[in-house]
Amino acid sequence: MPMNGKRYGFWCECWTESLTKQGPLALVASFDAYSAPQADRWVAVALQAISPALDSDASTTAWEWMYDGRIDTRRALLRAEPCTVSLIHSSTRITWTIRPVLFLPFAHRQGAELPECTQDLTPRTRE
Repeated sequence: MPMNGKRYGFWCECWTESLTKQGPLALVASFDAYSAPQADRWVAVALQAISPALDSDASTTAWEWMYDGRIDTRRALLRAEPCTVSLIHSSTRITWTIRPVLFLPFAHRQGAELPECTQDLTPRTRE
């Protein structure tokens, strides 16, 4: 619900992590959802899209979440609680996170005078 231009919603991310190699987590995708159904649908669509390529155990985990776990996720989101959906495919952990957030409006650039410092920036040229 908007309040002074602010809007409650959910920040969703998908991360991958190698279970065999040292290294940082990799952000694969992010999404701003404005309702609990939109947030858990984002995860469900991703799982449906990748499920044919998953190994048997990961595919089972994905479909179990879509049939049973998704209900618990939706209930938690409606209580504004963060949620995580995670599965392991081969040697990679794939994790979707959904966190409640308050989205703030961006400053409107039309009809407003930008600060002088914006004129100091020059585009980089490729070498």
